[in-house]
Amino acid sequence: MQDRYPQIIGVGHCCQDSICTIEEYPPEDGSTHITAIDDSQGGGAVATAMVAAAKLGVPTGMIAQLGDDATGDQIVQDFCEYGMDVTGIRRVAGGRSSSSIVLVDPQKGTRTKFPYRDNLPVIPWEEQQQDLLRHAKVLHLDGTQYDNAVAAAARAKEYGVIVSLDGCSMQKDHAKNRRLAAMADILIMNARYPKKVSGQEDIVQAMLDMAALGSQIVISTAGKDGCYAVIDGRVHRFSAFSVATVDTTGAGDVFHGAFLTAWLEGQELRSCIRFASAVSALKCLKLGGRAGIPTRSEAESLLREAGPLQETILE
Repeated sequence: MQDRYPQIIGVGHCCQDSICTIEEYPPEDGSTHITAIDDSQGGGAVATAMVAAAKLGVPTGMIAQLGDDATGDQIVQDFCEYGMDVTGIRRVAGGRSSSSIVLVDPQKGTRTKFPYRDNLPVIPWEEQQQDLLRHAKVLHLDGTQYDNAVAAAARAKEYGVIVSLDGCSMQKDHAKNRRLAAMADILIMNARYPKKVSGQEDIVQAMLDMAALGSQIVISTAGKDGCYAVIDGRVHRFSAFSVATVDTTGAGDVFHGAFLTAWLEGQELRSCIRFASAVSALKCLKLGGRAGIPTRSEAESLLREAGPLQETILE
């Protein structure tokens, strides 16, 4: 156990990525050549957010179920290399841990994922796991393992811990997604989530509908198009930092970790958005979800050199 409890506890998807650089993405029933393979990096929405926050200086940890396989060994080892608390991770005998194949097209700067999601039992919430969550300041979730997420959020509410949700993975039943989103104090979604879950085609109305569920902070990331945030009942659009993108894998996950880092430091909302935007942009300069996560000094250098993000209020 670390000398101090983690400030952020993650409960959600953690996996091992096999990142394949390809000549071009093939048509269905076609083929392409793989030019490089990197299977050294972990992945998963919550897991990568926790790694990002850890690299930026925040004590973080994971509560999770993993198989007792070699993939699980890699996942845990990667967390340890970033100084994360892994005492809340349990290994399931004979279980197979989650993994993903990621195809990166360097010509277009895009990535296509093929994830295998584990079928492991739900988190047992042993006393040590409860203790980790009870002493955290923030619980960060995704909806990949829905039962784990809801149970964790309920416990966090009981303990007075802030709940942060990465709105990315969705259940087919959007009532379930709305239930989980309503439990979040901080709701940061990908580009598809607000429209799908709210049923609204217009991004402004979709964001306002999601905000009506009760979260204090409501944001939707949109890649190179920046992000949207609900501020004082209106939807604001913020531009993105322009970089020579190599790979967008994990950019949204890194945004979460960086945002929570700034938020825990007491930065105001716009500063949190700007910091998270800078960190996620710099991540895109390298292949994989984690290799490109910048240091604090690298992020601050970009913030000093770049101008302010353009902010527009949408009607």
